[in-house]
Amino acid sequence: MSKNVLLINPWIYDFAAYDFWLKPLGLLYLGGLLRRNNHRIRFIDCLDPYNPSMQSSGKIPLRRHSGNGKFFRQVIPKPECLEMIPKNYCRYGILPEFFRQELVCNQDTDIVFITSLMTYWYPGVFEAIKFIKEVLPDVPVVLGGKYATLCYDHALKNSGADFVVRGAGEKQTLQLMQNLFGENYSYEPDPADLDSYPYPAFDLIHSLEQVPIATSRGCPYNCSYCASSIFNEKFLQRNPIKVADEIEYWQKNFGVKNFAFYDDALLVNSRENIVILLQELGKRKLSCNFHCPNGLHLREINGDISRLLYNSGFQTIRFGFETSDFKIQTETGGKVKNEELRSAVHHLKNAGYKTTDIGIYLLCALPGQKAAEVLKSIGFVLECGAKPILAEYSPIPGTKMWMEAETLSPFDIKAEPLYHNNSLLPCRNDDFSFAVYNEFKTLLRGK
Repeated sequence: MSKNVLLINPWIYDFAAYDFWLKPLGLLYLGGLLRRNNHRIRFIDCLDPYNPSMQSSGKIPLRRHSGNGKFFRQVIPKPECLEMIPKNYCRYGILPEFFRQELVCNQDTDIVFITSLMTYWYPGVFEAIKFIKEVLPDVPVVLGGKYATLCYDHALKNSGADFVVRGAGEKQTLQLMQNLFGENYSYEPDPADLDSYPYPAFDLIHSLEQVPIATSRGCPYNCSYCASSIFNEKFLQRNPIKVADEIEYWQKNFGVKNFAFYDDALLVNSRENIVILLQELGKRKLSCNFHCPNGLHLREINGDISRLLYNSGFQTIRFGFETSDFKIQTETGGKVKNEELRSAVHHLKNAGYKTTDIGIYLLCALPGQKAAEVLKSIGFVLECGAKPILAEYSPIPGTKMWMEAETLSPFDIKAEPLYHNNSLLPCRNDDFSFAVYNEFKTLLRGK
């Protein structure tokens, strides 16, 4: 017998949060799979900017036509360990009373699945679970996602969830449904074939202004600061024709025009993948705007790819460069060299992109990093004719850089995930201080 499954995307608790095409892709993929196995799926999105109750109360955050924008925001007390940060700490998302009302409307729920993102966003997850347990006390709660995977023991001990799932959740979820309810699943996707997964349950979203697309899982690189290899053992790519089918499905059936790629390595093997995908979309005469907030690989950019991206509607392009320092480039993974940035910017500008369109992520406040190295990297990006974007380092458990971060951070990042918060500059030092960081931010303002 099919079950009533409730999916929940919890609040963000942080000093700052902005909706850069953020959607709980993994959770909604899980919803699509459970629906394929004949379960009834419902969804409560605590971050929904179009929540009917919030909008009827006159609280409407600023949104952009491209599908990104602000969240609802409410100032709340800071956790004691973050009192030293001179900023407001906020709950991003709908008011708690509206979340409670939605839970009350789902009294027939058989099981709840709740996701998690940044490790230091766990207070919003815990608060949501607390509400669930108050309103639906006898319903099992399953916690998954990034925080649950990276801080598994912390989540197991403190979250209040009945089950904590780490890593890929599809197989584990189907097995859990079978164990709890005696449900023999009728369909299980092939983990080696990403196109065997049903489409995510995006139809449950109130206003589908944009859709995230994943053409792959994992990354062929193994950068020391990145957790991609923790979540995905192998780098797998989808059939580009199947990806075009999915994009066409969301556009023709739901009117979606904006798509955000969630890939860690969208341009890798470009001739067998992204080139075929974009050529196919052109043949089908689909009108799309594409956004790449995750960052693209500069090494893959040439004249042909640049023109294809520009002509296909790639409006938001960001690239991971991290640093111009050769030694640090090598130590962190060696995925890009300085001459590759210079060459890529040249090709992108020839294709039609402007300096302000070409965002280059630079990591700052790495363990032991000197301020002069960051300043030099900023200067190099500006010299190449692109826009530097500072990305404050957040230590991630299980990555190659974690041990160094744990040794050099002035905070107990092992015991308390709140200390992973990039607003804290968790690995700042006497040379790279808050004052220096603010100087760099001022330098880049308006660039």
